[in-house]
Amino acid sequence: MSNTAGQVIKCKAAVAWEAAKPLVIEEVEVAPPKAGEVRLKILYTSLCHTDVYFWEAKGQTPLFPRIFGHEAGGIVESVGEGVTHLKPGDHALPVFTGECGECPHCKSEESNMCDLLRINTDRGVMLHDQESRFSINGKPIYHFVGTSTFSEYTVVHAGCVAKINPEAPLDKVCVLSCGICTGLGATINVAKPKPGSSVAVFGLGAVGLAAAEGARISGASRIIGVDLISSRFELAKKFGVNEFVNPKDHNKPVQEVIAEMTNGGVDRSVECTGSIQAMISAFECVHDGWGVAVLVGVPSKDDAFKTHPVNFLNERTLKGTFYGNYKPRTDLPNVVEKYMKGELELEKFITHTVPFSEINKAFDLMLKGESIRCIIRMEE
Repeated sequence: MSNTAGQVIKCKAAVAWEAAKPLVIEEVEVAPPKAGEVRLKILYTSLCHTDVYFWEAKGQTPLFPRIFGHEAGGIVESVGEGVTHLKPGDHALPVFTGECGECPHCKSEESNMCDLLRINTDRGVMLHDQESRFSINGKPIYHFVGTSTFSEYTVVHAGCVAKINPEAPLDKVCVLSCGICTGLGATINVAKPKPGSSVAVFGLGAVGLAAAEGARISGASRIIGVDLISSRFELAKKFGVNEFVNPKDHNKPVQEVIAEMTNGGVDRSVECTGSIQAMISAFECVHDGWGVAVLVGVPSKDDAFKTHPVNFLNERTLKGTFYGNYKPRTDLPNVVEKYMKGELELEKFITHTVPFSEINKAFDLMLKGESIRCIIRMEE
C-alpha cells in the first residue's frame, strides 16, 4: 500500500448531505496525512447510535455534508511526519477520543480524558491545520469525531489510532472502538464488582449489554437488568443478566424495588440510558456502606441530578466514566487480547452484516431497534 503514500486517493465514501436523509455513496478524494496524522484503509466499520443521533441532527449544531462513522478496523496505509508508533501495514482501530501522551490527563494513571484529543462533536476538520482531508470536486466534506470511517480511506490523528494484534479479526474487534468498551470498562475499570457480588445495569442497549458482559467477566453472581422494554431480557441473558426489572411493572420507584430484592441494595450499578431519572435510581439502589454507582449515559443539557445528601453520607459512591476509562493507545490492544484469549465474547454483540452499498439498511435496522451492532463490510 505504500505506493500510494503522499498521493491523493480516490475512493468511495457514504456522504450525509443533509440531516436525516439517506447517505449517498460518492467518490471522494482523500488527501495524504499531514504531520501527526495517519491514513487508514478501512476494511470494516460498525454503526453506533451516536452516528444516528448526529445524522438526525436533533439537539445539536448540524454540520453537513459530513462523513460519519467511528467504530472501525483497518490497516495503516501511510503516516505523516513525526508518527513513530505506527507504520504502513499495521492493523489498527481508530477511536473517537485519543491519547497524546503528553498532557496531564495522559500522564495520569487515573484519567483517559486527553486534553488535546478529547471528543469534539462540533469539529469537522483536522487539528493540524483546521482543514478537511476529504473533498468532492474541490468542495470540502466534513469529518466526524476525528474518524469518519464510512469511507474506504480516512485520515485520523495518530493519537486516536490503536495498533492491535494483526491476527485479530477486524470484522469482530472493530466494535471495540466505542460502545462496547464504554460499557465494558464502566463495569470492569470503574465499578469493579467483586466475584459473587450483585450488579444492576440500567438500560439494555449495546452499552448496557457490554456493562453486563463486564459484570459477567468479573464474576458477579446477580446481574439485574433494568429496562422499560421487557422483550430485551431474553437477549440480555446471553450477556449474563439473570434477573430483570421493568420499572413500568411497579407502583414504587425502581430503586426501592431493587433494594427489596437485594436486602438493602446492590453492590454496584451501572447506568447506560442517559435518563436523569435512571441515573438517580441507579445511585439510590446501591447498598449503603459500600455501594458504587457508575454513570455512563449522556443526559440532556438542562438535566440536573438531585438526591438527598444523606445518600452520600451513608457511604454510597457515585462515579462517572468516559469510554470506560480506557486509554485508546495503551489499553485497547489489551482488550483485543482479552477477545483473542476467549475471555471476552464479541460475536454476540454483532446481529447483522451488510455490504457498504447497503449502509442505509444498517441505519434502518438501528432505528427499528432490531440491531445491537451491524457490521458494514467495506470491500464487496
